[in-house]
Amino acid sequence: MPHQLVATAAFGLEAVVVRELAALGYEGRVARPGRIEFTGDDSAICRTNLWLRSADRVLLQLAKFPAPDFDALFDTAMDLPWEEWIDHESAIPVRGRSHKSQLSSVPAVQRAVKKAIVQRLLKQVPELPETGPPVPVEIAILDDEATLSIDTSGDGLHKRGYRKLAGLAQLRETLAAALVQLSYWKPDRPLVDPFCGTGTIIIEAAMLARRLAPGRNREFAAELWPTFPREPWNQAREEAADLVLPQLEERPMGTDIDPEALSLARYHAEQAGVAEDVHFQQRAFADLTSKRSFGCTIMNPPYGFRMGEEREIAELYRTFPEVLRRLKSWSHYILSAREDLEQLVGQGADRRRKLYNARIACTFYQFYGPRPPREGSNDDPPVVNKKPIVRTPPAFGGLRDEANRQAEEFSNRLKKLARHLRRWPTKRGITCYRIYERDIPEVPLIVDRYEDALHIAEIERPHDRTAAEHADWLDLMCATAAGALEIPRDAVFLKHRARQRGTSQYERVSDRQVTHTVTEGGLKFKVNLSDYLDTGLFLDHRLTRSMVQKAAEGKKFLNLFCYTGAFTVYAAAGGAASTTSVDLSANYLDWAVENLLLNGLAGPQNRFVRADAEEFLADLNADEKFDLAVVDPPTFSNSKRLEHDWDVQLGHVPLLNHLIEHMAPEGVIYFSTNSRRFKLNEAALKNVNIREISKQTVPEDFRNKRIHRCWRLVLNGE
Repeated sequence: MPHQLVATAAFGLEAVVVRELAALGYEGRVARPGRIEFTGDDSAICRTNLWLRSADRVLLQLAKFPAPDFDALFDTAMDLPWEEWIDHESAIPVRGRSHKSQLSSVPAVQRAVKKAIVQRLLKQVPELPETGPPVPVEIAILDDEATLSIDTSGDGLHKRGYRKLAGLAQLRETLAAALVQLSYWKPDRPLVDPFCGTGTIIIEAAMLARRLAPGRNREFAAELWPTFPREPWNQAREEAADLVLPQLEERPMGTDIDPEALSLARYHAEQAGVAEDVHFQQRAFADLTSKRSFGCTIMNPPYGFRMGEEREIAELYRTFPEVLRRLKSWSHYILSAREDLEQLVGQGADRRRKLYNARIACTFYQFYGPRPPREGSNDDPPVVNKKPIVRTPPAFGGLRDEANRQAEEFSNRLKKLARHLRRWPTKRGITCYRIYERDIPEVPLIVDRYEDALHIAEIERPHDRTAAEHADWLDLMCATAAGALEIPRDAVFLKHRARQRGTSQYERVSDRQVTHTVTEGGLKFKVNLSDYLDTGLFLDHRLTRSMVQKAAEGKKFLNLFCYTGAFTVYAAAGGAASTTSVDLSANYLDWAVENLLLNGLAGPQNRFVRADAEEFLADLNADEKFDLAVVDPPTFSNSKRLEHDWDVQLGHVPLLNHLIEHMAPEGVIYFSTNSRRFKLNEAALKNVNIREISKQTVPEDFRNKRIHRCWRLVLNGE
């Protein structure tokens, strides 16, 4: 005799459960959110409990009826054939819920149903000790319509039996299985979960691929009922054993940075019987890569809801385009509670699905890569170096049609400029210089050559590329520059230069520590091409440094905001009697010392002071004087080591006047700034003759003649 059955599921997973039922041969219908109705015999109860991966429970629905009051509820419950399912010794737990109903007291509803069941059964047996296996009863009331059911599952179907140890923020097994089934992943394709935690997504995928019934290692409530025949269970379990597929050739892989979580993942995989079908590896998301094609990532990254995590997690999400664009033919599936995910990754998802992770409202963001070709079809992509050329757009990244034209124009321009500058190293001894500076509006880059390496800065400018497309475009431009200038690709270093904010030009952006020793004006300098926005040697002050060298002989030299000490090296090489270099950064002062050592100019005559320039001048003895000084401050700084923010426009007058007090008669100050809006307040500067020399200090390889402005201030003689 067929039964009216209900598979319950979390919101958003109903369609997945309907498909799972169809695969088992049952036609499901979504009666309302979270409830899928279907009909089946005793074997259907057994098979659905064993096989449903994304459902929560399988209920045997006994009646659905109007229940405007307790009398109607009690009478109908009393009329149902409970004796067919409940043995005289069975425990009878009743759980209930009520929504938009006049019977709003759930405990009262439960008591009424329990009383009706007991009175019905006591008409046939003398007592109900309730010492046997439980037969859980469910009463659900919605809009005064009651549904009475028996729970055939017992424990929720997410309890597969393999997860015996708890980890932090574990994904429920039923949801993990649904995520896999909502993706385009197939068992013959690669699968990676880069935030695998305790491995639930990967384990569920392996069980699905091997056709392992998720409930094969556990018992269900109906299995223990004396009223339920044993044979359908035996047949269902035999069927489950017969359908198991061999060990997987393509093993799903989970990666995570937490070794304890990975240890749990391996233990869970062993308990689930898929230890040989999966692979877990400790690896950061930033290191995600694969040589395989047409794979899928399915992930549940952290949401950043804990105190202090918001900024860190937002930055993590911003790295998604850079990382996922490496997997050109892959599709990506991300479950997240972050509503700003698409803004953080810089592009919209191809599809979104509202789901719940426990009680957290989430979205399953789906980014589709190209479809894999059908085997033996004419759609097979050509192969180069054993890798297919992907002609359809990737999920993240890809190049637009105009990119190749832009690259060709960029290449031609670089070659032309390089021919013009090719004799600089031999005839002028200049091996570090600017080659390209936004010459083509569509390619807003700056290319500097540091001997056998290139330093490329991207100038922030609006464009309509996604973050991942832009990263691919930049890769193309870097490769183009390397080819045009005959530089190895790994010797090309890219930086992103936005409008200067705070101390951004001095902040570390990497930790690769790629350093070179380069030559300028017969002197040696250490440059770091990888780790900072600037390299440690400002090429636009090449001529200014030469002026300082020529004026330094026998002079007491002061270098305020000294950075890496390039001016100090030139002054020492010019025969300065002493040098004093001042900067807030201990790292840059060490770098300045190293530059002096490179040139054999170290000695006690060179003083290095870690201090704010204004504080340094305030602490000087009144009689301490300098003959030559360089002041090249940042436009703006809000360093934590400063008591107040620095603004060159507001701060230059008090700073320079204070410095003038410590300059010897006819002493010379070179003052420079990169601020485009800066106006030197000459009237407020005391006892100096001022001349702007910017035309003499900007080198000819800088087509932007306002790269800096420079003044020469000479003190009046006494």
